[in-house]
Amino acid sequence: MTSRHLLGLMTLSVAALAAVLVTALVLRNASAKPDTFDGSMLPAGVRAPQFSLRDQDGRPISMAEYRGEPVIATFLYSHCKDTCPIEARLISSAVEKLGHPAAVIAFSVDPAHDTGASVHAFMREQKITAPIRWVLGTPAELRPLWKGFAVTPQESDQEHMARIVLIDKQGYQRIGYPFDQTTPERIAHDIGLLQKS
Repeated sequence: MTSRHLLGLMTLSVAALAAVLVTALVLRNASAKPDTFDGSMLPAGVRAPQFSLRDQDGRPISMAEYRGEPVIATFLYSHCKDTCPIEARLISSAVEKLGHPAAVIAFSVDPAHDTGASVHAFMREQKITAPIRWVLGTPAELRPLWKGFAVTPQESDQEHMARIVLIDKQGYQRIGYPFDQTTPERIAHDIGLLQKS
């Protein structure tokens, strides 16, 4: 067999392999269910903790006011320089991709240092366009919320838990995203499904 024939056979083999791979990907995507959540399903029946506190503008905020609409919940602190800015931008981008409003709540994990002014500075510096309402309060007021969402606060010797939770219209924690598995597309897809249900 000449080198010309070998080259032709190799080219044909590569083209056939590429065709098989493309067909497999198309079939896999065609069988994917668009009504399936992308994030991790959380245990059934776990309600988001109830609270009645103040946001960064001093306005009252409570879980009860969001009954009937799904909520994107996250856990941030305004002086954070690593995970919090990324997480806030992921959420802001998800709301933008969604194409219509979504409720977003950020629970402070550093109440000793989070203030209305520091939250506004964080949002401005990070160019966050989503209307994120921050829940501010004392450690005693926020501790039951951290426990209810199974997160740890920021401490001098321990980094807080970076996590996003989607809460359904009935107030149940439904979908969770570890920081390293979060994308705007996944959040937008899942909050969109919760808005439709």
